[in-house]
Amino acid sequence: MTTPPPQGNPYAQGQQQPQGQNPFAQGQPGFPQQAGQPGFPPQGAPVPPEQPRRKIGFKTIKNIVIVVVLAGAAIGAFISSRDDANTAAVGDCMHRGSTSDDNPDLEVVDCNSSDAQYEVLAKIDGSFLSDTLASSKCEAEARDFQYVYTQSGDGKDFLLCLKDHKK
Repeated sequence: MTTPPPQGNPYAQGQQQPQGQNPFAQGQPGFPQQAGQPGFPPQGAPVPPEQPRRKIGFKTIKNIVIVVVLAGAAIGAFISSRDDANTAAVGDCMHRGSTSDDNPDLEVVDCNSSDAQYEVLAKIDGSFLSDTLASSKCEAEARDFQYVYTQSGDGKDFLLCLKDHKK
């Protein structure tokens, strides 16, 4: 029976390496492995628990609801303003939504509708400070007009020359 070869560096010439030490770390005492060194998993270290997921708080939900409501209001205002007098063109029919002469709330409607009251004969861009100036502009553009409607202040200033719609 033969004996196994000695453990350690065969060229160490009589020096014995202690068991479990690195035979190539000549002259350096053995250090325990440091946790977190690259390439080596930590020995016996506990695995940290998984971070809890962030819960959505009341403030976050409230802010999302506010944004959605404001966006809905803006979209609704845009859709409802598409039938306002500023979208009218020559040949369109209009309906008066208010009895006030200061704010008649004109809306574009289908000419075949029973709501159609006026027909647009001309639309003139610009600001008209007096009814006399507006009437003279409508006389130049549409001789058989009956009413003038001026809008200024919100957005684009313009003048509509209108007549009664014949059904």
